[in-house]
Amino acid sequence: MNQTIINIWLKFILCFNISKIKYSYVSLVLLMSSNIDYKLLRALATVVQEQSFERASEKLYISQSAVSQRIKQLEQNLSQPVIIRSSPLRATEIGKRLISHYHQVTQLETDLLPEIFNEDLNKVITVHLATNADSLATWLIPAIAPIIKSKPIELNLLVSNEKTTIQKLKDGEVFGAIGTHNTPIKGCQMTELGTINYVLAASPEFSDRYFKKGISKQSLVGVPGVAFDHFDNMHTQFAQQQFGLSNEDYPLHTVRSSEAFITMVKNSTAYSFISELQIREELNSGALINIMPEYSIVDTLYWHRWTLLKGVYKEISERIIEHGQNVLN
Repeated sequence: MNQTIINIWLKFILCFNISKIKYSYVSLVLLMSSNIDYKLLRALATVVQEQSFERASEKLYISQSAVSQRIKQLEQNLSQPVIIRSSPLRATEIGKRLISHYHQVTQLETDLLPEIFNEDLNKVITVHLATNADSLATWLIPAIAPIIKSKPIELNLLVSNEKTTIQKLKDGEVFGAIGTHNTPIKGCQMTELGTINYVLAASPEFSDRYFKKGISKQSLVGVPGVAFDHFDNMHTQFAQQQFGLSNEDYPLHTVRSSEAFITMVKNSTAYSFISELQIREELNSGALINIMPEYSIVDTLYWHRWTLLKGVYKEISERIIEHGQNVLN
C-alpha cells in the first residue's frame, strides 16, 4: 500500500471514534505501512481465489513468475508460509487473516477513495459472497437484484452446503455468508433470517414404483436417494434415525447443483429432501409429491457479515436481511 493511501486511512480513522473502528483495520494499516506491500496481499488473495498462479497472473496482468515472486516475498517478510501448495491451493492461518484484512480494507477504500480523489463512481466493484444452493435458487437473487441493476457490481457467489458457507467468511474469501451456523464469529455480526422447511419429495412415478405400500425399512432398502455433497447428511440421518438403515443399504447420488438436484427427482431417478420453497409449484401441480407429510426437517438460516460495512456492501447486507426475513418467515 503506498504512503498516500496509508495517510488517507489514518485521517479516516482519526475522524471517527476509534472504538467504532475494528482494531484489525488499524493494525493492518500500520502493519502494511512498515512490513507489507499492498500488491503482495492482492497477489495472495488472487491466487487463492483463482486457484492457480497462471490464472492469477492473467487477472493481475503480470507474469506467472512475478506472481510467484510476490508470494515468495510476502512469505520472506513474514518469515512463514502464506499458501499451502496443495490441490486445491489453501491459505495458511496467517494467509487467511491477511486475505480477510485485504478484502475488508478494499471494501472501505472502495467507498472512501472516489470521494477524496473525485474518481469515477461507476467503477465496477467485485462483491464476494457465500451462500447455500437453496437460497441462491430461490430468494437471494431477487433480494439483491435492485442493487445489481442500479450499481456497477460484479458478483462472485461461492456456493456450498449451508453448514460450510461460514468457513468462506472465516477464511476471508467473502464479506458475508448465508448458512446454518448459529454462533457469531469474531469480527462479524449475525442476523437470523428465518427457517427453511425440507420435505421428502418424489415423483408420482417413483413413489408408485417403490412406495406403493408405504414407506418402511424394507421399502427403502436399495432405493436411490440424492444429496448435494458429502456434507449434506439429511438423507443419511433420516434413514438411520427413522429406520435404522446405514448408507450401505442404498445408493446415494451426489449432485452439486440445486436445479439438477430437483431435475433428478422430477425424472424419477431418486427421491430426496428438498426445500419446500423451491418446489412449491411442483407440489401444487402434482409433478412432485410429499411422500412423508408427517415428517420434515427444519433448518434456520443466518446472515453473517463483517461488522463494519459501508456503501454497496451495506446495501446488499440490508437487502439480504429484509428480503430473506420476509420470504423465510
